[in-house]
Amino acid sequence: MTLGAWVDPSGSTRFEVWAPDHEGVTLQLLEPVCRTAPMERDADGYHVATIDGLGAGTRYGYLLGRADSWLPDPASRAQPEGVHGPSMVVDHHFAWTDSSFHPPPPAELVLYELHVGTFTEEGTFGAVVPHLAGLAELGVTAIELMPVAQFPGGRNWGYDGVFPFAAQNTYGGPDGLRALVDAAHAAGIAVHLDVVYNHLGPEGNVLARFGPYFTDEYRTPWGDALNFSSRHSDHVRRFFV
Repeated sequence: MTLGAWVDPSGSTRFEVWAPDHEGVTLQLLEPVCRTAPMERDADGYHVATIDGLGAGTRYGYLLGRADSWLPDPASRAQPEGVHGPSMVVDHHFAWTDSSFHPPPPAELVLYELHVGTFTEEGTFGAVVPHLAGLAELGVTAIELMPVAQFPGGRNWGYDGVFPFAAQNTYGGPDGLRALVDAAHAAGIAVHLDVVYNHLGPEGNVLARFGPYFTDEYRTPWGDALNFSSRHSDHVRRFFV
């Protein structure tokens, strides 16, 4: 099982979401077609639907129980309209050209911490690419991107992201991130991601609506603590892994 939306080579898309607090979840397709589809629930609270004829670019959300308004996918790979908009199916295949790249060993790492939103005036993944040669000349062997998981607003430190697997839409989304990684590897530069797996931001955070992703057994200074050790924690850990 793989959470989120995945396009099958046969031309169908498989949707899976963990929502153990709900007996029923309905898939809401929004674009290019607008319709709903029932999902099948297993004993652990995973809801699955496979829809023929859908592919990358499809926008969707989930209706929980008898709700009349949809929510984005907690495991979304793209939020083209931001944290409050629909999720989008992403083509997980990419024309990588970096098969010959070998990352530098730890002893040779020279890390350059890079904030995509302020590194250039454009503030995008693509705008970083022309500067890679200069970074390599400087002696940089790896760039560390400050958090790029989908957060509210257009530019941000990134530590209040709410969709851990969706690359920030205003930075260029998943295609922009993949193109940057590919170009960095062509320049001999590795790419490290600064990720946040111990809390989420408040705005646009939908995880608690789906299930016990959080716990009050312990606290953090940044909001509700993620449930990595209480009831259902196996599934929460699986989500982040």
